[in-house]
Amino acid sequence: MNAADLSTLISRIDFAWITTFHIIYPPLTIGLAMLLFFAEWRWVRSNDEGWYRLCRFFERLFIVNFGAGVATGVTMEMAFGILYGPFSQAAGPFFGQVLGYETITAFMYEAGFIGLMIFGWGRISKRMHLFATANVAISSTLSAMWILCANSWMQSPTGVELRDGVFHVVDWGEAILNPHFLTAFPHMLIAAVELSICFVAAVSAWFLLKRRHVALFQRALKYSILSLVFVAALQVWVGDELGQTVAETQPAALAAMEGHYETNNPDGSVNTSWNVVGWPNAENDGMAWSIAIPHVLSMLETHTLNGAVQGLNEFPQNERPPVAPTFYSFRVMVAIGGVLLLLALWGAWLAARGRLSVERVTENKWFLKAVVIAGVLPYLGVWTGWWTREIARQPWVVYGLMRTEDGVSHMSPELAIFWFVGFAIFEIGVTFGTIYFLAKICRHGPDMNSPVAFDPHDNDGMAPAAKADTTANAQTA
Repeated sequence: MNAADLSTLISRIDFAWITTFHIIYPPLTIGLAMLLFFAEWRWVRSNDEGWYRLCRFFERLFIVNFGAGVATGVTMEMAFGILYGPFSQAAGPFFGQVLGYETITAFMYEAGFIGLMIFGWGRISKRMHLFATANVAISSTLSAMWILCANSWMQSPTGVELRDGVFHVVDWGEAILNPHFLTAFPHMLIAAVELSICFVAAVSAWFLLKRRHVALFQRALKYSILSLVFVAALQVWVGDELGQTVAETQPAALAAMEGHYETNNPDGSVNTSWNVVGWPNAENDGMAWSIAIPHVLSMLETHTLNGAVQGLNEFPQNERPPVAPTFYSFRVMVAIGGVLLLLALWGAWLAARGRLSVERVTENKWFLKAVVIAGVLPYLGVWTGWWTREIARQPWVVYGLMRTEDGVSHMSPELAIFWFVGFAIFEIGVTFGTIYFLAKICRHGPDMNSPVAFDPHDNDGMAPAAKADTTANAQTA
């Protein structure tokens, strides 16, 4: 391997490392903001102090996660210019504009309201605070929308022309609403909600196992598990829709995800079996071994018994994605989705039998332990889903138009190693710091002894002290 190939390999590993660490934070920010809005809305409507305390407790966890997401997100945007300079220059007319839209319409929008959400308790009215929380949820969703728009364009680059090494936008509507975006964004958004529900459920189950604040966290667990039934089932359906999009726009990627090499005959003489497990052979023209179920791949991808699914052998070797990591990342993601759905159904069955009531919820130790363990599964699901998406696009950085090797910055191996070590130390430091502060907040638990920061008998929702200050200032004026 020459110096140029080595530096390219290091840069690609470096960027994979950066994105892998960053992707664990935004989903929780997006989904938990929605759940905080729901809890606060219930408090505003009912004046039930339990919803208030849940909102305040999980908001503290949200703040830690949000800070880590911002830090690693800024690092990732730096990495585009440092590690993928040629791609950044070529794709700037679209990619740079979209990231700019994300900064203005989402990140700055979110920054304007998150201060009110964090520091506004007792200083602004209940409804104004709820309005601030709603805008944090909306802005974080907008941020995900623009990021998925940019990434999806790399998967299905519509609305552009490549002229003189630069992607010129000829139709903004087609570029933004590219085929992958229309299914990938809902898929990612639901994944964020699913991860956040499992996060809340896992934290609640941990408190219940410790028999701490049982009444408070029984409520959070029950709502989380019951909502997970719907969200997990919806994710299966949306994931199937995304699979149809991949089949239409990236047939080589789909073939790698399924370890599928030979295009089947629609007459059924060669059926499309679905490989449950397997391993590609050394020539990368077939599976060395596999355990397969006949006809299932056709039914999954074409919804017919013998529908044709294009195989990898129809593509040149230098245009095929790496099969093994794509194949197994995809299967881990799908398996996690199935496990979470089964866990949700288990919880719904317990709820129907009255075993998730305040009096009986702590009796279900095996279920509570399973929920705690399952708290890490959505993170692994997001990781493997993202790996599947990015590895299956190879060898293209912009599918079919720019190869990854042409988009990587030209630098010496020593410089590439320098950036890799620097980014790795930073990402690991942020991750350990995040885990430490999240654990510290959970060990402390909700602050049950301090007085609530609002007057439940006051219609404007301001704390008595804050209202007195306001009245005094008005009289002075």
